[in-house]
Amino acid sequence: MNIISVSNLRRAFGAKTAVDDLSFDVPRGAAVGYIGANGAGKSTTIKMLTGILKPTSGTALTCGLEPLQQRRQLARRIGVVFGQRSQLWWDLPLRDSFRALGAIHRLAPDAVRARTGELVDRLDLDDFVDTPVRQLSLGQRIRGEVAAALLHGPELLILDEPTIGLDVLSKERLRVFLTEQRAQHGTSLLLATHDMGDVRRLTERILVVDHGRLAFDGTLTELAGQVGAERIVVLDLTEPAPDLVGVPGTRLVGVEAGGLRQRLSFAPGETTVAAILSVVASRAQVHDLTIEEPDIEAVVRRLYAS
Repeated sequence: MNIISVSNLRRAFGAKTAVDDLSFDVPRGAAVGYIGANGAGKSTTIKMLTGILKPTSGTALTCGLEPLQQRRQLARRIGVVFGQRSQLWWDLPLRDSFRALGAIHRLAPDAVRARTGELVDRLDLDDFVDTPVRQLSLGQRIRGEVAAALLHGPELLILDEPTIGLDVLSKERLRVFLTEQRAQHGTSLLLATHDMGDVRRLTERILVVDHGRLAFDGTLTELAGQVGAERIVVLDLTEPAPDLVGVPGTRLVGVEAGGLRQRLSFAPGETTVAAILSVVASRAQVHDLTIEEPDIEAVVRRLYAS
């Protein structure tokens, strides 16, 4: 059974159509990135999936439920984080927000305490869990929001720009936690974001939406291949070598440290890293190599332009 099923979904606001004939499925346990430019229809889709907005036409099922008609039942089975909106009580300490949410979800007090303890530990909330929410930094509040969304053990976690405005350390802490939660609890994830680092680290499949329509459904690697994006193999040599030009299927795009490090760009469909290394090894001794993936933002721009 799919955790999300969308068929011919459409939402219009007067003469403007925000979501237009959208169809896709998300299997239970999957992690899917939902990306697109500002105004592409991402947040509108999420609001229909969670029962906040009524579709103009088409159907959407979340956890097998009709979001608007069965919104109360659905609320017990999903967790939602909107990066610029809060489900916490600003004048209460974070811990009291968790108690209130536990009561709303009709959780036993012992279950709330146990789950709160786990989330406080895993998200490093201990230093500020008794601080009023209004006094928290953005990074602290977002971690609190994620904990609140997961308090009742939802089947599906929907995140809309969860790391917006966070520093690098806070982003990484949150990404590690979400990865661990999915592994431990099998939570499904739908992530709408502009942060390609989030997409790369947290999802296995991406849906690209453009002007409310689905423009792509697949993996990041498949997306890069569709628009002709190239990967870069970075070769660290044991000693300086002449420029590695003429390696079949590659372009030399950079030479550093007098030839000790050289970068070759290649299209995955035209050659392989093994083939490149075989040719390079006949001309220089390779100490180490790394692969740089295409810049995903550039890949998405090229998809829109195609």
